[in-house]
Amino acid sequence: MAILGSIGLAIIYGFKVNVSVAIVAMVNHTAVRLSAVHDESKNENASLMTTEVCQGDASSNATASSAEDGPFVWNEPLQGLILSAYFWGYMISLLPGGRMSELLSAKWVMNGSVLLNVAASILSPVAAELHYSLFIIMRFIQGIGGGVTFPAMHVMIAKWAPPNERSVLASIVYAGTALGTVISILLSGMLAASLGWVWIFYIEGALCLIWCTAWWLMIEDSPEEQTRFISQEEKNYIMESLGHTKNVGGHKEKLPVPWGQLIRSKPFMAILIAHFCSNFGWYMLLIELPTYMSQILKFNMSSNAGLSAMPFLCMWIFTMVLSKVLAIMQDRKIITVTLSRKIGTLFSSLVPMVCLIGVSYVGCNRALAVVLMTIGVTCIGGMYCGFLSNHIDIAPNFAGTLVAITNCIATIPGFVVPIFVGKLTHGNQTIEAWRIIFFVTVGLYIVEIIVYSIFGSGEEQPWNKVKNSSIEEVNDQTLPLKKNPSK
Repeated sequence: MAILGSIGLAIIYGFKVNVSVAIVAMVNHTAVRLSAVHDESKNENASLMTTEVCQGDASSNATASSAEDGPFVWNEPLQGLILSAYFWGYMISLLPGGRMSELLSAKWVMNGSVLLNVAASILSPVAAELHYSLFIIMRFIQGIGGGVTFPAMHVMIAKWAPPNERSVLASIVYAGTALGTVISILLSGMLAASLGWVWIFYIEGALCLIWCTAWWLMIEDSPEEQTRFISQEEKNYIMESLGHTKNVGGHKEKLPVPWGQLIRSKPFMAILIAHFCSNFGWYMLLIELPTYMSQILKFNMSSNAGLSAMPFLCMWIFTMVLSKVLAIMQDRKIITVTLSRKIGTLFSSLVPMVCLIGVSYVGCNRALAVVLMTIGVTCIGGMYCGFLSNHIDIAPNFAGTLVAITNCIATIPGFVVPIFVGKLTHGNQTIEAWRIIFFVTVGLYIVEIIVYSIFGSGEEQPWNKVKNSSIEEVNDQTLPLKKNPSK
């Protein structure tokens, strides 16, 4: 379940980031640049906007070739709108996806999300050729499919992972986002350079149908329903470790969400704030890194794909190692669950913050910039065994709803970042403009560190005990029947 879940999230994140690479090949950057120069020709400061751009040279493969220009004259604000469209769809589907996963079937919610992404991907090239607004709609549809995946996988982990294995299994699942980013950036870069940008959407869409078939045949919603590929001993172990009992009446109990207590919960609000702040930095690097590499550091398409993917490969490895180390320390009672979550979150915020400050001042030193960005993105992987696993700790009965709420708020940076970057860099692709972007991100990382360090908790919260009270109520009603069978 964890491995297939990881591949599923890799697929979703592949679709999330492939347009960030594809758009570099789709846009006619020469025409956009000339248009921007023309628009700014009346501005007396226009001459200053070209002084802080790195110059390409043969030794660094930093040649911006007009051969890489695509057919579409989409300026930076429009590119930002296209990249942000995904997150509008992503945001509106989170809460419905969370409740559907808890009340109906997380398995089929996950499968449906990937199928929706596949369909939209295959239709994307035709949509782009017809009009950019149709291409935006395809991205919006893919966002709807992507939005339900985190709630669905949180529910699957809550139902399948024993508490002492939760951190490792969650990290395996969510590390798929980094792996998907690596594969998608590399594959998209190679396809764009060799076959053309349209094949990014066709080939990646078709390959994902294999996963849909495997998930459908091999995975069930819970251990109780799993009849294949599992021993009775393993099934009993998982159910007992999670304290599973037969539901009254033999059906799934639909638990009401304790909204009032949830909103007043300091540990939950700490997760929400950490998730929002972390995602601003995450999406800024995830979406905008290929553009920064191309437009500022002047790497060409093949170099851009490889160098943009390298940080996410390191992140995938780091996530696996950190989660295992923290799990071992928890098992040996060296650290508590709370401290484990705070360590993971600290890695994912403090290190990227320091690296972004460094990138802001290294200028055109490409090697140092790449090293700093690689270290920063690598350590962001700490969030998967940090605050992103924390929802299941504090309220396993409502894991899907909790991650849907925090991810909904944390998706705001997904559509704010591309538009924010597009506005700042429109006709002004300079290091100074990007420095402003990086320092806004640094400020949010500081907020995340302070809030989560003070209020974060790995303890199960009292308001998660709705199920217990309902069972006690049923038992109280049945006691008289047991005392006096004749009635």
